[in-house]
Amino acid sequence: MGSFRGAPLVQLTLARLREYGREREMVFWTFFFPVLMALGLGIAFGGEGAERIAIGIEAGSGAQALAAELRSAPRLDVRVVEAAVGRDALRHGDIALMIVPGDTGVTYRYDPTRPESRLARLEADDALQRAAGREDATLTADDPVTERGSRYIDFLIPGLIGLNLLSTGLWGVGYALVQMRTGKLLKRLAATPMRRSDFLLSFILARLVFLVGELTVLLGFARLFFHVTSRGSLGAVAVISVLGAFTFTGLGLLVASRSRTMEGVAGLMNVASIPMWILSGVFFSADHFPDVVQPFIRALPLTAVVDALRAVMIDGASLLATAGPLAILTAWGAASFAGALAVFRWQ
Repeated sequence: MGSFRGAPLVQLTLARLREYGREREMVFWTFFFPVLMALGLGIAFGGEGAERIAIGIEAGSGAQALAAELRSAPRLDVRVVEAAVGRDALRHGDIALMIVPGDTGVTYRYDPTRPESRLARLEADDALQRAAGREDATLTADDPVTERGSRYIDFLIPGLIGLNLLSTGLWGVGYALVQMRTGKLLKRLAATPMRRSDFLLSFILARLVFLVGELTVLLGFARLFFHVTSRGSLGAVAVISVLGAFTFTGLGLLVASRSRTMEGVAGLMNVASIPMWILSGVFFSADHFPDVVQPFIRALPLTAVVDALRAVMIDGASLLATAGPLAILTAWGAASFAGALAVFRWQ
């Protein structure tokens, strides 16, 4: 029996690590792209003050007086514009609401399917009614919630971790495997006594090694710049991430096991990943989708990863409390790796 250092699986894993380290694009997408995305979205949605909503008032008689009344609303960014300019701005999303003054009142022109437009309509109408002398029957007060764990950035970071696990596991491994096949390297490896299981497992082990640095960079950045912390155990976060990395790497191996071209594997990976990008609640809650598709959404591996990470990081849940999502991940990971092992061909 050979020494541990010479074990095929160890040497194959080290080879995968060297390959990943030499690919600058892989290093960028694994470590730096999630940080840049967190920075951009954190700045856009993590401000301390309330975001101002741009609205337009059609120029004409009474427009300036109307603008003066609306500027009392702190959340509105009021602009007086010509009618044609306002229509273009509303169509392009530069303003959320267009107000047309009339002889006896005003007309609100907006898209009711846009939450921002509905909010702008409510804010503008409230300001105008108050300016006209309306008195509220009930006294109200605002109590803004700004504690850590309730902000959008706290909701976003677990989603970005899950998204990065999906992207690096599926795309990184899938492309690497097909590149080896198109470069005739797999054909040469087929002549060796190497076992398919060792070869495929080396991709998973190498991915898990990179996961340590990936999590450290993203969680460290989120804590340093946005003060994002985990209410639950970091050990639980690590376990969920490891299981997610195993699952998505298994998916990457499965879709690339028979693919012969980069175009072919890219199509398969898009089919596998795009539904999860849209449905799994990375950037907004998956509960927005109809009830009829909720069982399908909850069965997706990215949904399971994101739900489990948010339960631990935001709610402080224990690892045992995330048993449901973890079971879904385990099933996906085992089935994907078993499927890849069954259908993989060297040529």
